[in-house]
Amino acid sequence: MDDPERIARDYAACELRNNLTRRPAGLYCEGTFDTWLCWPHTAANTTAYEHCPEFVHGFSPELLAHKECTENGTWFTHPLTGMPWSNYTTCVKPEDDVSEIITVYEVGYSVSLVALLLSLGILFYFKSLRCARITVHMNLFASFAANNATWLLWYGLVTRAPDTLAASPAWCRALNVALQYVLLTNYTWMLCEGLYLHTVLVSAFVSERRLVRALLAAGWLLPVLPALVYAGRRAAADDPLCWMDDGPPRPELAVLVCVTVVLNLAFLCNIVRVLCTKLRAGGGAGGAARPSATALHALRATCLLAPLLGLQYLLTPFRPDRSASWWLAYEYVSALTISLQGLCVAVLYCFCNGEVLAQLRRRWRVLTFRPRANSTTNTTVSFVRSAGGGAGEDKV
Repeated sequence: MDDPERIARDYAACELRNNLTRRPAGLYCEGTFDTWLCWPHTAANTTAYEHCPEFVHGFSPELLAHKECTENGTWFTHPLTGMPWSNYTTCVKPEDDVSEIITVYEVGYSVSLVALLLSLGILFYFKSLRCARITVHMNLFASFAANNATWLLWYGLVTRAPDTLAASPAWCRALNVALQYVLLTNYTWMLCEGLYLHTVLVSAFVSERRLVRALLAAGWLLPVLPALVYAGRRAAADDPLCWMDDGPPRPELAVLVCVTVVLNLAFLCNIVRVLCTKLRAGGGAGGAARPSATALHALRATCLLAPLLGLQYLLTPFRPDRSASWWLAYEYVSALTISLQGLCVAVLYCFCNGEVLAQLRRRWRVLTFRPRANSTTNTTVSFVRSAGGGAGEDKV
């Protein structure tokens, strides 16, 4: 993502460079800075070349981007946007390791999406499982499923389509904003999980219906404002390539993520304190104050997922340069851990949930034993013979 400090610094350097450079004779295009590269004064009907920016994820700095100066002395404008356009589509090597890393992301997101949809199907099917806690789980699954599906659309329709990147149409930029929104909902719904567990355990009297309504509003509406601010800033900067770049996390997105992770950790610390207090009290009061096994399981799952969800933000400061020897290993580890987060959510909150497993076992027994009862051909009828006073059996 674009760094405002870098843009300001590079813009000033570009202005100084072009002011000190002799202008071509005759018609020429005025030197300009497109937020990524500085383009020099270029004679009409010629093409300027510059090395690709190294801070953009997936670009190879040894390759060249280009910008065309038309015969009338103006920079080439893209026919779809009508704005001056620099061609960065040549900055990606077809044989580069980036394509393999994208494949890892696609496989991981696909596996996670299948697991999440299966979890949602199970929870929808068994109506006896419906409760406030399961409702929160289902919304968490839905947010991760939406995130995974949007990433798969992004890779299929944008990342692997150089023409789309070059044109940067409105739908492509809208998909980028949607991607940021659903990513933020993962964090807000993880916060809702922690807040629900904290409220139920700490507050003795609480209306779960009102609590769930508040969580529904918070989980889906809190990310709206950061996503809109993100869209406004990107539109104002007129960033190219469907707003696809890589760099420091944008403040309007990172602030919400950091707040949710910190609050969740605070909730978890207080939950652990309350549970320890109840366990000690339960030991001397016949276990009346002992927390349920479901609460303990939810606590374990939340403790595992809270740091897991913030993993990509914890790893970002340690991202190596592409020239580093361990760059490829870092990218593979990052791709696996991030893309499989949805699978971890489904396993911890559904496939390892005791209530869900009990319902599945009960349903399996019904499906297994019912055909045997229907296939019986002999019916045994017992009756008491009134004349003989003894019991007898006749088979019909």
